Amino acid sequence: VQLVEAGGGLVQAGGSLRLSCAASGFTLDDYAIGWFLQAPGKEREGLTCRHQRTYYADSVKGRFTISSDNAKNTVYLQMDSLKPEDTAIYYCAVCMVVAGTIRSSGSWGQGTQVTVSS
Repeated sequence: VQLVEAGGGLVQAGGSLRLSCAASGFTLDDYAIGWFLQAPGKEREGLTCRHQRTYYADSVKGRFTISSDNAKNTVYLQMDSLKPEDTAIYYCAVCMVVAGTIRSSGSWGQGTQVTVSS
């Protein structure tokens, strides 16, 4: 069971990026899958969690969109209107929503670095 993130990079504030999360060893659509970020010196934060419903953290609502391509067994994170404070390593993982907070009980991949310049 493996999740591999890709698509990070350097982008100017206001720009867009699309991250991908490819699964191997299991079918993504059978699980709630979400995106998380970890900024330098901070704890990992849940951004979005999607299965039967889709949840977004307030910090990304209206700017980020999670989607999936079942044929490719891949989940995407479209990130628009990026801000310097979005700079972080982004991870995908199995997710859950507990008392309104997006959490993960799964293992973590290597992540993909997103850097937003001002």
